Amino acid sequence: MIAELTAWAAQARDRAVRGEIRVVVLGGAGTTFCAGADVTWMSKTVHYTEDENLRDATAMSRMFGALDGLAVPVVGRVQGAALGGGAGLAAVCDIVVADQAAVFGFTEVKLGILPAVISPFAIAKIGRSAARELFLTGARFSAARAKEIGLVHEVVPAADLDAAVGRHVHELLAAGPEAAAAAKALIAAVWGRATEDAMPLTAAAIAARRVSKEGQEGLRAFLEKRKPKWIEDTRVTKDTKVTKDTKG
Repeated sequence: MIAELTAWAAQARDRAVRGEIRVVVLGGAGTTFCAGADVTWMSKTVHYTEDENLRDATAMSRMFGALDGLAVPVVGRVQGAALGGGAGLAAVCDIVVADQAAVFGFTEVKLGILPAVISPFAIAKIGRSAARELFLTGARFSAARAKEIGLVHEVVPAADLDAAVGRHVHELLAAGPEAAAAAKALIAAVWGRATEDAMPLTAAAIAARRVSKEGQEGLRAFLEKRKPKWIEDTRVTKDTKVTKDTKG
């Protein structure tokens, strides 16, 4: 699963560069988004050496990093459970819509291990205070709590999940594709940076966008009271990627 998602993320990155995809929806097969570690993996890795565990964890870290670093917006569609690595997958999504009955948890400490490789992404979403409670207890929590701490952006009944995801996709497709990619890069660049250090970077970023081909098209479309070309050219297709159980 780790190799599969990492390879898929690389393909998605290349397709985004070619303008073939604009938005990714990350969802789970069946009734569960991702319930964390599966028994087969656990029975295999319990015999790993520390070096073997390091290789496994490094591969998983790269997978989460590849998903987090996708230039296109990623919308998470969460139903059922998002535990351990499943909660980590939710954390690398830009927007997360969850079924109101969904259950989340950074449950690794219940197994005597850690939510280690997902921690940079999870803490960036939920903050240190929530992480101190949820990482240390391994407690499961509701979709409502996930929304409260910033892991989830919208909570809806199961019957409305696809419609809610569709609304977010529609909004994202209205944005300039290059601008959306630049916005993701900007967030990553200014996060944790001192304001004085960020100011030259942000000024350069907006100056570059204003004179870019896409920026000029967007500004002219606004002034001419018409839709920008990227909306006219948008075609929605279904290219599904589903999650399976992923350890944290």
